[in-house]
Amino acid sequence: MLERIGEILRFREMIKSFVRKELRTRYKGSFLGFLWTFLNPLAQLSVYALIFPHIMRVREDNYAMFLFVALVPWGYFAGTLTGGCGVIIANSSLVDKVYFPREILPLAFSLSGLLNLCFVFMIVLPALVFFGRPLTGNVLWLPALLFIHAVLCTGISFIVSAVNVYFRDLEQIIGLAAMALYFMTPVMYPAGLLPEKIRAVLSFNPMFGLILSYRDVLFYGKPPDWPMLVYPAAASALIFVFGFCLFNKLQRKFTEIL
Repeated sequence: MLERIGEILRFREMIKSFVRKELRTRYKGSFLGFLWTFLNPLAQLSVYALIFPHIMRVREDNYAMFLFVALVPWGYFAGTLTGGCGVIIANSSLVDKVYFPREILPLAFSLSGLLNLCFVFMIVLPALVFFGRPLTGNVLWLPALLFIHAVLCTGISFIVSAVNVYFRDLEQIIGLAAMALYFMTPVMYPAGLLPEKIRAVLSFNPMFGLILSYRDVLFYGKPPDWPMLVYPAAASALIFVFGFCLFNKLQRKFTEIL
């Protein structure tokens, strides 16, 4: 595994090229292009601030930002889960003709999503201050959360992109799974609303603890709850290793199937 990682790192210029390509094609053909990276979250925030407080009867001050700080990182996870499926198939002509570590494709897709998330946080952080949630020194935990998040999403990208080559229905199944996971993760509601037994079961989802940690650091201005963060960190590492090994095994027949 270490030798394979070393080979991938030797292709780092290719990784950068694919990341740039993913970022460019995200809004390819649109008039405003890259500006949509900032306009989309601003538009979402406006909707949340004007409408959601009257729809969601959650007893939470500043519900718009309560929701926003969780929905933004959730978007990175959901985008990787659903979009990562087609990464290998979309580049099938390249996979057939040119040698390079195939892991670069899902890796670059995940990294482009991470960069997009970082750009969106440029909206989230000043918005928190504007809406009366001043930042504290605990915002320095944000890079650690982003790292754990990126490890998790990259591992998932390895898994879904490789399996989808063999089982094309996976893309449809993943869409349903992402919707179910959304409602089983405390994005729209406080985790405290859940009965303790249900919360214990749902917390096996790594995004459960990650979303709570993002909310603690950004919205509540306090350090992450360690028990809630340690599990997602460990689970993300295991998913990354499993996904990397699975991808390495399945990629051997990519050219035959594609």
